[in-house]
Formats: sequence, structure tokens, C-alpha cells
Amino acid sequence: MNSLDRAYRGAKGDWQLHLLSVFSVGVAFVCLVATLLVVVNVERVHDRWRHVSRISVYLRSGAEPAAIADLEKALRASSGIGQVRFVSSEAARRELLNDDSTDALAALPEQAFPASLEVETAERLLPERRQRIAAQLKSLPAVESVETYESWGERLGTALVGGVTAAAILALVVLAAVISVVSSTMRLSLQRRRLEVEVLKLVGATDAYVRQPFVLEGASQGACGATLALLLVGLLYGIVRTQLDGHLSGLLGIAPEFLPWFAVLGLIGLGGVLGAAAAQLSLRKLLAV
Repeated sequence: MNSLDRAYRGAKGDWQLHLLSVFSVGVAFVCLVATLLVVVNVERVHDRWRHVSRISVYLRSGAEPAAIADLEKALRASSGIGQVRFVSSEAARRELLNDDSTDALAALPEQAFPASLEVETAERLLPERRQRIAAQLKSLPAVESVETYESWGERLGTALVGGVTAAAILALVVLAAVISVVSSTMRLSLQRRRLEVEVLKLVGATDAYVRQPFVLEGASQGACGATLALLLVGLLYGIVRTQLDGHLSGLLGIAPEFLPWFAVLGLIGLGGVLGAAAAQLSLRKLLAV
């Protein structure tokens, strides 16, 4: 009887114990999967805002049309500037107030929607050049403020660093949890099959031969637990995206995505490796006794 058959027979005999172990490992992986999902999407948003090629020039209330026209003409003639689009206060209000808008937004005064010039810059425009353009625009009498969106990229970069740190800490927590759960399960399983193990050792079976099915069971528990966590987080992700997809896309500028396929396979593989390692370490001393 090969190791796979022995592992299947052992898991079938202790299916309740193994099911509990898979569930416990899955709970541990849920936190890691959810954190990685957030990190992946924050990274996409950060990359999008880091390469944003747009400057919003907000105009003062009562700015003369002639001054606005001259400013628009000067921007079009500047190097590194592409399209320049004038957005009136009424147009800005219409863009923000759609059918789903709340009464609070609808009650905002007209001053809350300033007219602006939306400037498209070259994607390769250096940050220093962008800052010089913004500084020059801020000094003009018709300009109230200028938004280059670089601060958003910096804030998201800070959030991304925090997310990666949290993911690393959670990975250590998951490591400890998987080792603890699988090790305890393997010890209990070994105690229940003590007679079988003793018979095998009496007929000359080596410790490695006896240990093989337990290691396979540990690997399957870790991999199944990670898969369970991915399915659960994927289900919750699908529900959230169905309900909030349009709002999230409008707010973030991108559509949220699930973990890439290589991350999914990597998490399942990580679960399997951790489960196998935990079984191997927990049984080494017990079988040597």
C-alpha cells in the first residue's frame, strides 16, 4: 500500500478531526488573504495616481472670462501640456450630482462647485516641471488653487507600506497558527493509530515510511485550509463588488480586482508546505520514541 492510499485511509478514518483542522487553518488564512487583497488593490490605485497626467486649476469666483481665456491659451502653448478643458461651475455640479446623489450633496451651494481648467499633461512630464507649472498657476489672480494629485500618491504610498507590513505580520501569525493546528492534529491522529504504527515498526518499517502518510495529510490540510480561505474571501469580494462596483470605480479611478492567479496558487502552495512541515516536525520526536 503506497503513501497516498495510507494517507487517504487515515484521513477517512479521522475525517472529523481533519475537517476541524482544515477549518482552523482556513480561518487563519482568511486574514492573510483579505490583507493581500487590500494590498493588491491599493498598489493598483497607487500606481494609477502616481502616473496621473492631470492638473486641476480651480478658478476664483467672479474671474473674468477674458482672463480665463488668456490662461487657457497660455496653457495650450506651454510645453508638456496637452488638452485643456474648461469646466464651468454648472458642469461641475452636474458631474457630481447624479441620480444616486444624496440630499446633502444636492443642497450644497454653487460656491462648492468652482469652475476649473482640467489640464492633461504629458505622461513623461517630470515632477519638478509639474511643480513649477503649479507654482506659476497659483500666482495668477484668476486662480484659487491648483491640484496636481501628487499628494494622493504619497498618501497611498504610505498606506501601501503599512499594508505590506501588516501582511508580513499576518504571514507570521498564519505560520504559527498552521504549525500549531496541524501539529496538534497529527499528534492526535498518531495516538489514534498507535497500534497500526507499532505493527509497522515491528515488521521493519522505517520512521520515514511511517511518517509519509501523516506528512501528506498535513500538506492536504494546509492546502485545503488555504483554498477554503480563498473561496470565502472570493465570495465576500464578489458580493461587495456587485453592490459597490460603480461607486468604487468612480472613487478610486479603477475597478477593484481579485488576487492574481500566481498569488492564489502561491497561497495554496504555502498552506501545503506549512502543513507538511508542521506534520514532519511534530512527528519526528514521537516516532523516535
